[in-house]
Amino acid sequence: MPPHPNRVLGIDPGSRLCGWGVVERDGARLRHVDNGVVVLTDPAPLAERLDRLWAALAEVIARHDPGQAAIETVFTQRNPRSALVLGHARGVALAALAHAGLAVHEYTPQQVKKAATGTGRADKAQVQHMVTLRLELPEPPQADAADAVAVALCHAQHGGVAAPGVQLPPRPVRGGPRKAKAGLAALVRAQQQGKAKR
Repeated sequence: MPPHPNRVLGIDPGSRLCGWGVVERDGARLRHVDNGVVVLTDPAPLAERLDRLWAALAEVIARHDPGQAAIETVFTQRNPRSALVLGHARGVALAALAHAGLAVHEYTPQQVKKAATGTGRADKAQVQHMVTLRLELPEPPQADAADAVAVALCHAQHGGVAAPGVQLPPRPVRGGPRKAKAGLAALVRAQQQGKAKR
């Protein structure tokens, strides 16, 4: 079965809780397909947990046949060991996506929050709430799954599924309030142009 070109798999990487979410463009709207969490909280060695993460993500990919994939970039961790372990899990997720032949698109946490809620400073509860509202879900997904759905939404909105040619900036705008405001204005204009083309 060929992959669904308008279906996006989003990944919120984690070494103990790895969220995943699938959304699809259905005409003029984005539709929720499925979401879940790979739970790896047992005391097994890291290598075994990473192996199970690979297998679980491979099963999700095979079941939903996404045409595109998106993943959240690693945010700064205060604990170097936590950052290293998270990097291992993210590497496994990237490898599983690449092994399936999926082009992988990366977004910062700020970009994902902005796409889901309208602000790059939203907390997990706000992301859960907005994902639930926007996709008309009967109940909020688990927090890590909601984050992954938000990653998929971010790419579906700005990576070519919803509005070809409209892209989020690759990184948050730096250089003070004036540049940030100019960058936000440019993003709004790009989104409006994308909507006008549809």
